[in-house]
Amino acid sequence: MNIKLELEKILPNNRVKTRYLELVSFASDAGFYHLVPKAVVRPINEEEIIDLFKFSQKHAIPLVFRAGGTSLSGQSITDGILVDLSSSWNKINVEENGNTVRLQPGITGAMVNAYLKKFSRKIGPDPASISAAMVGGIVSNNSSGMCCGVKLNSYHTVNYLRFILPNGNTYSTEIKEDYTRFEEIEYKLFTNLSNLRAKILTNPELHDKIRKKYLTKNTVGYSLNAFIDFKHPLDILAHLLIGAEGTLAFISEVVLKTVPDYSHKSTALLYFSTISDACNAIVPLNNSGALMVELMDRASLRAVENMESIPDFVKTLPEFAAALLIEYQENNIEELHKKVEFFLKSSSSLNLLKTIEFTSVPSEMAFLWKVRKGLFPAVGAIRASGTTVILEDVAFPVEKMSNAIVDLQQLFIKHNYNNAIIFGHAKDGNIHFVVTQSFNSEKEIKRYDLFIKDVVKLVIEKYDGTLKAEHGTGRNMAPFVETEWGGLGYEIMKILKQSIDPYLLLNPGVIINDDKNTHIKNLKELPTVESEVDTCIECGYCEHKCPSKNLTTTPRRRIVVRRALKKLKNEGDKENYKLLKKQYKYDGLDTCAVDGLCATACPVDINTGDLVKRLRRENHSSISNSVALIVAKNFNIVQWVIRTGIKSGMAINNVFGKKSMNKLTTQIRKVIPNTPLWTSQMISPPKLLVLKSNTLKNKNESKIIYFPSCISRLLGTYEEKEKNIMETFISVCEKSGISLSVLKNANNSCCGQIFSSKGHQDAYNYTANIIVEKLWNATQSGIIPVVIDVSSCAYSLKQLSSVLNIVNKEKYQKLKIYDAVEFLHNMVLPQIQIKQRKNNIILHSVCALEKMKIEDKFLKIAKHFAKDVILPKTNGCCGMAGDRGFLFPELTKSAINTEKQEVQNVSCDGYYASTKTCEMALSEAINKNYESILYLADECI
Repeated sequence: MNIKLELEKILPNNRVKTRYLELVSFASDAGFYHLVPKAVVRPINEEEIIDLFKFSQKHAIPLVFRAGGTSLSGQSITDGILVDLSSSWNKINVEENGNTVRLQPGITGAMVNAYLKKFSRKIGPDPASISAAMVGGIVSNNSSGMCCGVKLNSYHTVNYLRFILPNGNTYSTEIKEDYTRFEEIEYKLFTNLSNLRAKILTNPELHDKIRKKYLTKNTVGYSLNAFIDFKHPLDILAHLLIGAEGTLAFISEVVLKTVPDYSHKSTALLYFSTISDACNAIVPLNNSGALMVELMDRASLRAVENMESIPDFVKTLPEFAAALLIEYQENNIEELHKKVEFFLKSSSSLNLLKTIEFTSVPSEMAFLWKVRKGLFPAVGAIRASGTTVILEDVAFPVEKMSNAIVDLQQLFIKHNYNNAIIFGHAKDGNIHFVVTQSFNSEKEIKRYDLFIKDVVKLVIEKYDGTLKAEHGTGRNMAPFVETEWGGLGYEIMKILKQSIDPYLLLNPGVIINDDKNTHIKNLKELPTVESEVDTCIECGYCEHKCPSKNLTTTPRRRIVVRRALKKLKNEGDKENYKLLKKQYKYDGLDTCAVDGLCATACPVDINTGDLVKRLRRENHSSISNSVALIVAKNFNIVQWVIRTGIKSGMAINNVFGKKSMNKLTTQIRKVIPNTPLWTSQMISPPKLLVLKSNTLKNKNESKIIYFPSCISRLLGTYEEKEKNIMETFISVCEKSGISLSVLKNANNSCCGQIFSSKGHQDAYNYTANIIVEKLWNATQSGIIPVVIDVSSCAYSLKQLSSVLNIVNKEKYQKLKIYDAVEFLHNMVLPQIQIKQRKNNIILHSVCALEKMKIEDKFLKIAKHFAKDVILPKTNGCCGMAGDRGFLFPELTKSAINTEKQEVQNVSCDGYYASTKTCEMALSEAINKNYESILYLADECI
């Protein structure tokens, strides 16, 4: 059977992925297991899901659903059909003034909270991976997190659930008629659920065990508390699906009750000599109303003590020290202070190593939480090459936690896990521990097996705890579900699975698994590849930032493929190696925007763009590098050629029709693939008169050197605008009383971005050193600040240091380089009077602003000149990446799609960004005229 052809009877071929690279790249999730799917499919509606269920049963091929793929226990991988929900299923509807929110499974938790923010509400579950974890996974794993505890997790905050059973029938707890319909159509299942409930209610021992176990966090097996908490089988089943890890049904929609998102917060990091001292503080903290109490042992603190801004004091902590990161939250500042003061008065009895210092400064609080949330990946990043990182998740009664942790640390010593760390949600007795582990030999696999079995004994037999508090059972704990729940509890779970999924095709092997060694099978190998790759633990935090995520690959999947290539090479599989490398050129290299936003989301700052740049460098021939260097040395001639080409193209369009050049370049690309595609946003190049008038003076003594970017010199004309961007910049300066000098010989000047992104190292090195010398001379040895009018170029100028020679590096450190956004915020706004304000405008914050950390300045400028400012929640990289969008326009189309959906029907007075090529891509995709924010300033001053 040709599985692709068969699946294309259900879905269009562009949503059926069976290329070798696609299968290999989806074989991994954030966990430490690995299975290569037969196909990856992307359905977009319930009808297609139903057809996939039928296909699965007809051909006896397993079906597994994946949303964000951030789960850690092997529950979102398969050797069957992987159903990827991440590119669609992202609808959201905030209801009841923010008290409830209706969601599909393919939207991230952070995005949901962004929509709820204006209502001062958020969803209850708050996993550390919330920026990447999607609702489907959050609900299906019954995720919790740092402050939601037991009462605010998915199970307790679900209002309604809509789901599709493997038999194709759809039910919703929101529809009253479905209760009767469920009883009639699913009579056998209805009866089985009723019987299972009766069995639990008539067994006091099991009933009490269930009640006790769910007093703490518990995600081992199915949510048996549903049989006690609810009477009607449809309600029981709906709540059994929460935490079922996609093994019973497909959840197509969920309505969650929201919780308060408190406006006032106070955070502190408390240091103790021992774990016991830290644990002794938990009860006083709980009593005082602390919302978050996060434990970190000395090993965890050691993993992050070299992070930028970490106090030197951390490095001096004694060997057995520990810390608690605590936070109080309230809507009322007085109430917040009252709680903090109450705790401070009671803290005198605690054995603290340092005086408590609370902070309510957002940036300082964010940093403390970044440290805590980055512990798991931070350990992964410093692990030995070739090893994987395993994050386990147990819970103990709070009163037993101190002793349990000490015993757990003894197990680390016994099994030689020398770099293990412990941290977690101390308030709930929920402890995470991280070990690094190689699976490259039978000896290492056996070591892990013996260790995990000792952990099971410690947690269950000695401390009556739970083996999984919030990360789900998965493959990792499937062999031990019966150990935790006993024979009867496990038998009920098996009957439940058999009743709903009789063919055992829905995520088989997860939760219910008779193979007692499944936890040590299909283990992920992480061969040593290269520095950019080896630190990655495939957590997936980066994926939501990637502009190519719905087109080709993501940073995580690019790295997965790099590892697969190395493995194939080691095994001598030349045929598959050649095939994978060929497919990687387009999927991995050509369509990577190298924007670096993945690094802003990565807890250990992995910039996959840097990896791609290096690989591009290695793919260049000596001839292409020589040509690039000639271009760099003769940039003014090249610029003249490009300007002439654009003028000629416009002339052709004027004679033969507006789409003539697009059609022509499309045909040329068939022969010469690297030919840029003509876009309807192309306009005749701007006049360069301002470059000839080198010095402009105003009465004010302020002075800058204006560096018109090559993008502005080539593409800086805006439709329906009298002034080009360079004239507009000068106009803003004149109105603000700021004198300026235009950089001499600007026509032969470039920031080097184009050579850097394309991987032409010699040309980049040359350009970088030349521009620094020019700026040094123009700025009177760094005294006068330089302003460039395009944000991407400004960012590039600020990243030159690594390729400069010693002399230029010293000069460079003294230069003051400003983006136009910084210039407007710092120098223009303080000195101008506003002539008029726009009513409402829409912004697009380009990647460079986020990387330069000046998005807030961009927003403040906009708010200065407009009454209502909208920055789309889905704002992200447009994929233009300089010229990448001209070469691969499908990249920008895919990257902008969600932002387009958010803003295209919003009426406003203007659309603004700060990089011309990005503005072109946005204007093309959204069919609105995006302009530089310099125009907004010029029109309003």
